[in-house]
Amino acid sequence: MATHDDATLMTQILQWHTAAGGMDASMELMSPDFNPDSATVQDRSVFVMLMMGETIGTYVKQGVLDAGLVYDLWAPGLMWDRVGAAALRQRQQYGVAALWENFEALANGQLR
Repeated sequence: MATHDDATLMTQILQWHTAAGGMDASMELMSPDFNPDSATVQDRSVFVMLMMGETIGTYVKQGVLDAGLVYDLWAPGLMWDRVGAAALRQRQQYGVAALWENFEALANGQLR
């Protein structure tokens, strides 16, 4: 069950995300013109969303943030569908299996 502290932290994350361009990134990623297959992590909107997802996923994994609250307020699976291919290509490029792993686990429902 989420606590007041969870809600406060989630609000702070969303404020940080908005300040970093997260609203514009979300709009771009959800546009019919966005192509997840050609996107790269160097695309600002992709990177902003990956940082959001990885941060939230890490907090949930470490028990700092309630997973239920995250799944109620945010759509990690939908966002991963838009940026996951770019993340996996970067993971392969650098040979770092842990790169973006917490966002991927969150999106796949593995951190409930």
